[in-house]
Amino acid sequence: MTDKDDLFSLDGRVVVVTGGSRGLGREMCLSFAERGATVVVASRKLEKCEALAAEITERTGQEALGLALHVGRWEECEPFVDRVVDEFGAIDVLVNNAGSSPQYPSLADVSERLFDSVTGLNMKGPFRLSVLVGDHMAGTGRGGSIINVSSAAAVQPTQGEVPYAMAKAGLNNLTLALARVYAPTVRVNCIMPGPFFTDVAAAWDMESFNKSAARSIPLGRGGEPHEIVGAALYLASNASSFTTGAIIKIDGGLAWSPG
Repeated sequence: MTDKDDLFSLDGRVVVVTGGSRGLGREMCLSFAERGATVVVASRKLEKCEALAAEITERTGQEALGLALHVGRWEECEPFVDRVVDEFGAIDVLVNNAGSSPQYPSLADVSERLFDSVTGLNMKGPFRLSVLVGDHMAGTGRGGSIINVSSAAAVQPTQGEVPYAMAKAGLNNLTLALARVYAPTVRVNCIMPGPFFTDVAAAWDMESFNKSAARSIPLGRGGEPHEIVGAALYLASNASSFTTGAIIKIDGGLAWSPG
């Protein structure tokens, strides 16, 4: 029988989090380290990754590494995976958290460059990274857990986030596909967040948001960053040993079920 205190333990595991230097990624990195993981913080800005890695070590005593990675650039993914494996010997958990949804005035104004950038970061990159890491996990015999971070927009898009919503819907689909491809040793699941009060919320009209939330979100509010942690720890740890191909809504009830 597993000790209840060990159920969410990540002792001895190497966890990679893309988009890890801020927002939900930052919260997950800190929480994984607090549970005993060695954490690799990855994002486009190396200095921010290194700063958080240093903070993680100072706060938790766990080893952490900051690495630069532009997930949307196909050619950067394989050297990144090789570097992590060379450094730590394995990757046990991959969190595909990097994402972006640039604003545009109208759908007709969406340029090919913007479209390719959004789909590259939110779907193409996670595909490439998941396949590389999934092959590695399956090949080591240790197995592992891949966690995609999607969005409620994947099933309930608005007119201001169509390319992003398309890409996140693809990420949901990728979750279901890879859960079967890499079974039974690698589990692949997805967290589907609604609106969270991360740094991007600084640009929101809060009066308008609060009115909308009261009307459309059953819990009546947006999420606080720490409220993503429970689902992330569940999917990363042995607590979810019989869970794969799942898409877990963390959205206050905003979106209808994804399937």
